Amino acid sequence: MTMLNIVGAGHVGRALGRLFLTRGVFTVQDVKTRSGDSARDAVAFIGAGTPADGAMRPADVWMLAVADDAIAGVAAALAQSTPMAGAVVFHCSGAKASAELDALRQAGALVASVHPVRSFADPAAVAAAFDGTFCGVEGDAAALAVLLPAFEAIGARPVQIDPSAKTVYHAAAVFASNYLVTVMDAALRAYEAAGIPADVARELARPLATETLSNVLRLGPEAALSGPIARGDAATVARQHAAVAAWDGPTGDLYDALAMATWDLARRKHVV
Repeated sequence: MTMLNIVGAGHVGRALGRLFLTRGVFTVQDVKTRSGDSARDAVAFIGAGTPADGAMRPADVWMLAVADDAIAGVAAALAQSTPMAGAVVFHCSGAKASAELDALRQAGALVASVHPVRSFADPAAVAAAFDGTFCGVEGDAAALAVLLPAFEAIGARPVQIDPSAKTVYHAAAVFASNYLVTVMDAALRAYEAAGIPADVARELARPLATETLSNVLRLGPEAALSGPIARGDAATVARQHAAVAAWDGPTGDLYDALAMATWDLARRKHVV
């Protein structure tokens, strides 16, 4: 059986480790985290493995599920401490490319990155319902030849990405998730500024937000765009911008930036 070592067994490492074990993809060998206690907790969650306090044994596959900014340093330390020739090593970052593992590549390892596109706030829930999860993948062809079948065996849907655009790829998820929350926060605060209670404001926004998102995903952004900019009503947009800026300056700046981007989208809509 193919041996897997895990470095950094937080939510991502624990969930994937349990999946690889329960689907019979890898045998979990050594698990190393920031402390012995957390390593033991991770092993208990995964259901297999040995907590590693010091050096780790050689393995066929290594998963580095550490913080983005720690990847290069962990890779360099492993390259110095452990024989890596022929091993497959991957990290799980959405923001960093497989080049972060260059120290291991120079030590003879085959490297890649595999980024599951979902929230891991509840690793047990993720492990129970991982099927269909998209994963952005890039790296050495020989590493992906091992990793793609492994991830497909746990229900993943791999998508090849351009490593030179990895940061833009990750920003896409921020736009689709984090900044969507920011825009909704502006909408709800504006409703409340008009005298509408917070709970009612959420209900007012619900059909607009859910139907619009559904239309974007079903029809595409050009076809989904409606409202004053889609109609070319610049006077209404100007009045709204002035009113929002007078109410709250930063939100007025956000409105202006979004309006500029939406005018560009409207031009595409009419071209299409």
